[in-house]
Amino acid sequence: CCSIILCAMPLFAQDFTIIQTTDLHSHFLGFSPNIDYTPNTINDDATIGGFARIATVINNIKKSRKNPVLLLDSGDFLMGSVFHLLCREEAFELRLMKKMGYDVITLGNHEFDLYPDGLARIIRAAQKYNALPAIVASNIVFSADSKDDDSLEKVFEDELVKPYTVMTKGKLKIGFFGLIGKDAAEVSPFAHPVTFADQVQTAKQMVDILRNKEKVDVVICISHSGIRKYQDKDEIEDGRSEDVQLAKEVKGIDVIISGHTHVKIKQPIIVGKTIITQSYEYGKQVAVLDLSLSKDGVVLKNYTYIDINDSIKGDPAITALINQFVQRINQQVLSPLKLTCDSVLAKTKFDLVIKEEETNLGNLIADSIRWYVNSVDFDPKDPDSRVAIGVISNGVIRDNIVVGKTGKVVLSDAFATIPLGIGMDEKKTMGYPLITCYVYASEIKKALEILTSIYPLKGNDYFIQVSGVKFTYNPNRMLFDRVTEIWIGDEQNGYVPLDYSDNNKKLYRIAADIYNATFLKIIGNFTWHILDIVPKWRDGKPIEKLTEARVDADKRKPGIQEAKEWIGVIEYIRSFKDEDGDGTPDIPAMYQGKLGRIVVEASLNPYHLLKRGTKVTWIGFIIFLIVVAIVTVVVVAVVRKVRK
Repeated sequence: CCSIILCAMPLFAQDFTIIQTTDLHSHFLGFSPNIDYTPNTINDDATIGGFARIATVINNIKKSRKNPVLLLDSGDFLMGSVFHLLCREEAFELRLMKKMGYDVITLGNHEFDLYPDGLARIIRAAQKYNALPAIVASNIVFSADSKDDDSLEKVFEDELVKPYTVMTKGKLKIGFFGLIGKDAAEVSPFAHPVTFADQVQTAKQMVDILRNKEKVDVVICISHSGIRKYQDKDEIEDGRSEDVQLAKEVKGIDVIISGHTHVKIKQPIIVGKTIITQSYEYGKQVAVLDLSLSKDGVVLKNYTYIDINDSIKGDPAITALINQFVQRINQQVLSPLKLTCDSVLAKTKFDLVIKEEETNLGNLIADSIRWYVNSVDFDPKDPDSRVAIGVISNGVIRDNIVVGKTGKVVLSDAFATIPLGIGMDEKKTMGYPLITCYVYASEIKKALEILTSIYPLKGNDYFIQVSGVKFTYNPNRMLFDRVTEIWIGDEQNGYVPLDYSDNNKKLYRIAADIYNATFLKIIGNFTWHILDIVPKWRDGKPIEKLTEARVDADKRKPGIQEAKEWIGVIEYIRSFKDEDGDGTPDIPAMYQGKLGRIVVEASLNPYHLLKRGTKVTWIGFIIFLIVVAIVTVVVVAVVRKVRK
């Protein structure tokens, strides 16, 4: 941890302390791997995070301060581990936060992953257990036309969530309000029909109410909007940091407690008289701000960012409660699969990680999608029913699998790699369902152009990992036409070149989770229809509703038994061979490194820039020639005029 003394305090100042967490994502246990986590002892494992350790830090800070201490969280406390599988029924996350003493929290985009009704159920479940922290959410807008958000609206009407709240701590009257930012709103597709009001205008309204009506001494904004850094250097990028812009545009906010972007910062950001902090992700770090209210406003005395690791002994009461939750997950969710959170699925001799490039974990998960669908929905007598390609984006891959002390891969760690989503079935079961559709070879190329052209503009969430296909691309080519060669097949049976011209009318079956499939379907809308992809049925007719294309994992039962993405990963890992005869499958050595599925071949050679170019490239080339011609004519005219 690091700390610095920033100012000397006047005698009349009123001190207070803020402890912040954010983006906890249900990560109750240290990770990874979970099997190594030892909260009852210290200095004997390499895991980081863990709610029991965080609780110890909180308790120690409260004991060490004579002034009021506020414990706050900036949202996305849900979605990321096996524990969220029962969040609608048991509200484990909120119950733990209440037990740990959180004063005020806000909502993040992932709190809406289970639809407005799912969030309402979570809050009601916490209320049932009398374990609900104060929640502030100021820019939530409910639909007047749809009933789909009525249950959540009733939660707000019952003041279980408020636009703002006021607390008296010591001699201080403190006002809190909560925001969801623009980027967070954009990645909240399941919040519909809920929408989000502009955070700047909302903040101005909240500050006015808190300052002039409630007459508070201190205004704290708990924001799920975020701070961002430059990709190539460890510096804050003000222009893309919504909370920095918020501080610039809204006067009267003393402290912004920021979340959403999972950024690790070295020190708080000061914008005018506003102090901004963010405490990384997943409980890996806790931010502690020692502040003081003086005649000049709130000033920062000291800050500390505490790394949560095995040097901290966990709080036994929190550990005991988490152990109870583990048993509930085992009994209510995993027992039908004859598994537990600690079930060993396989062993690994190497880490499997996700990065903004082709990775071994990305390859494994993409392979699991193709393998799982083929295992439940392929007819050997019908070759065209085989899934040729599996696709997954980095945005839904949330954690790595690491060797740890034992090399064992347990269920809870495997689940954490791909934990997101909700089903489209009647019970809205947890986890994204897999869907399949048929596309032309030219559309396969368009899908791959998401990586070459959308990812550089939008970031990590749009980097795709693939199975059943490999390709090369030239990043110097025209946008949306950078893929140069494509092969289909696999490492076991080899690859063959794919004719991705419009002349190839063969349909290829691809598989993806419904989140990524939805994006494939609408990508044309964001690319001037250059990358239009039309998911089709086998007969070539367009699929109107992707929910109808969900894979049925058990056709013997009535209705659709959704093939879940997370179950596919678990079953694929369990299918590996036991290489050393110890009774446990082993992650194959092929996954130790890259497999050459995504190859960058950067070139400025004109032939390589134009080879097999689509209309996009040729239109761009013609425009380039016209511009060159115009410039040449102008230059020649100017030279002649000068000579005269």
